[in-house]
This record gives sequence, C-alpha cells and structure tokens, in this order.
Amino acid sequence: MLGDLQTWLEPYLGVFGSNVWLQAMVAVAGSLIVALIFNRVICGALKKLAARTQFRVDDYLIDQLHRPIYITLVLVGFALAVNLLQFGKPFDGIVFSMLLTFGYIIWTTFLIRATRALLGAMAGSDLGPKAINPQTLPLFQNMALIAIVVISVYVIFTAWNVDMTAWLASAGIIGIAVGFAAKDTLANLFSGVFIMADAPYKIGDFVVLDTGERGEITHIGIRSTRLKTRDDVEVTVPNSVMGNTKIINESGGPHEKFRIRVAVGVAYGSDIDKVREILMDIALNSDDVCDDPEPRVRFRQFGASSLDFELLCWIDQPVLRGRVLDNLNSKVYKRFIEEKVEIPYSKHDLYIKQMPE
Repeated sequence: MLGDLQTWLEPYLGVFGSNVWLQAMVAVAGSLIVALIFNRVICGALKKLAARTQFRVDDYLIDQLHRPIYITLVLVGFALAVNLLQFGKPFDGIVFSMLLTFGYIIWTTFLIRATRALLGAMAGSDLGPKAINPQTLPLFQNMALIAIVVISVYVIFTAWNVDMTAWLASAGIIGIAVGFAAKDTLANLFSGVFIMADAPYKIGDFVVLDTGERGEITHIGIRSTRLKTRDDVEVTVPNSVMGNTKIINESGGPHEKFRIRVAVGVAYGSDIDKVREILMDIALNSDDVCDDPEPRVRFRQFGASSLDFELLCWIDQPVLRGRVLDNLNSKVYKRFIEEKVEIPYSKHDLYIKQMPE
C-alpha cells in the first residue's frame, strides 16, 4: 500500500527534482499539513454534527478518534520518507516495524476506550441488548479488553515478522489444560453470563429456591448469587446450581404485587353471606391491601367440620406477606367474635362402655 501511495505521489514529488532528501522532507511536511487539516476541519465538522444528537457517546468517540488518525497520517509521512531515502536493510525494516508498532499501540488504546464507552452506553440505555446491563458490564468490558489486547499482540508480532504458529499451538494446549482444571469455575462463569443475559431474577427480587430458602436477591456475580433470607441470613449459591434449578420469583410477572390467601373455616349453619361481607369489609378497610386488583372471597369446600372460605387479596411487595397475614388474621378473629360467627375446632367425645372391675 505504501508503494502504491509513492507511485501516486511521484508526479508531485518530481517537481522537487531528484533530491530524495528534499522529497522526504516534503512527504513529512505534507503528512503534517494533511493531519492538521483533518484535525481542524473534518473533526470540527464531525463534532458539530455529533453535538446535534441526543447521545453523548458519539461526542466522546469523535473526540478520541482525531488523535489516532492524526498520528497515523504523520506516521505514513515518515514511512514514505524512509521509503524514499532507501537506507537499505536491515535499517528500513526496523524503522517500518517500529512505526507500525507505534501505530498499532495508538489504535489499540483507542479501541479499548471506544469499546468501554460503547458498552457503558448500551448498559445505561433501554435501547441496548438486555444481556448488557450494569451488572454484566464489567464482564463484557474485560472480555473486550482481552480480545483487543490478544489481537493487537498478534498483529504487532506479525509486524516484526515473528512466526506465531508455535505460540498459538502452545496457547491452545495451555487453554485445554486450564479448562479441565477449572471446569467448575468455568461452569459458574458461563452460568453467571447466561443468568445475567436471560435475567430470570434481578437484585431486589424475592425468590424461593428448590431447597426451600426464600429471600431477597442482594448480589448477582460472575461466580455466585447471594440472597438474604427473612432471618437476615445470607445464602450464597453457585451460579451453576442456580442455572439448573427451579426458582420461583415472587417479584416477577407484570408487576411486583403479590397475592396472599387468608384461609378460615366457619361452623355449619353459619350465614355465608354474612361471612363474605365481613371478610370483604376487613380487606377493603386495610391499608396494606391493594385496591387494584380488588380483593375477593371464595367459598372453597365443605370441610369435615367447617365451611372453608379464602380471602384473596394483593399486597404491594412479597416482603410484606408475613406482616399483612398477621394483621388480617387478627382482624378476622376479632370480627368473628364480635359478629358471633363460630370458628369450629376439632372436638372428641370419649364413650366408656364399662368401668374396669
């Protein structure tokens, strides 16, 4: 590509005669002028266009982009000057490799910064992929950093004509060995990525595990998930377990509201319409019960010694379940006593056929 550029510039450089030193100086000066024009005119116009958008990441990218392009144009001028002077081997090859290495480092720095900015913008926007969120952002940033650095190192070694075949083979063998040695860690890592991408639960949700633990999710990490139970005990579960078990998310669904059930039995012969009225009145006059969806009463079944009713009502958050049930049960019991509604309980009669002699 450098040879094609020199061929294209030969008619212009020929104006300065056969003095290669003068041509080299003109090539360097020309590259500096082109770089300054790009920096002042083109970058200035791009900044004005980016300022009109509602996004801020494009302003940052344009601000960071002008430096590597400016330096690249200057390096092209120096490379063209060295090619015109023809110092001979190995000097030319060393200079070209140094210029390429410097250029690759500049562009690697830009790519790292640009990737971090783009991922950060995606994590903070609703328009970005769901897999990229504030919790998964460090993971994706580190993965992007590793990929960019590995590719840059490979390209830099190539610029110095170093054969990377043996290095790549060694890296593959080491990767296989590390994979077998850390298979559990890798399983947790990949499960953590899938959990963050699929988002079956989020921080603050109340979940119930297969083993019976119920608590609030406090942390979703790369290796494990932590939840705090109602006893203020923190439970740490590996992500590989969380990814392969059934989890009930009480905070999931279209909203965070949670339905509770107050089961109560009344004696046979009770006025069921009156029972319905009492239960509905208790629910409607409770500050902890949501008005929408509205509470309801269901006559469930004819029990062995009672008519079984259920008061169904919604609360704002699952964490309130215990307190609201305590409040409603207390009110139901007191109102039934006031209204003389009997709550039956198990009774046993003992018949003695004969007293012992």
